[in-house]
Amino acid sequence: MAHKFVIEKNKSGEFVAKFKYNNEIIFWTEGYASKASAQNAIDSILKNGPGAEVEDNS
Repeated sequence: MAHKFVIEKNKSGEFVAKFKYNNEIIFWTEGYASKASAQNAIDSILKNGPGAEVEDNS
């Protein structure tokens, strides 16, 4: 699969959810104290993201 979510620890030891496409990081979340919180962020993106509007401020 070309795209995926990955949970990793950052340099501060916090859990970060990253979205990658062809191993390139497209976006990442803030750092979380627990792995469960990072997973909750992914779940929220999957649930709410498809219906999100696009705002063009150009």
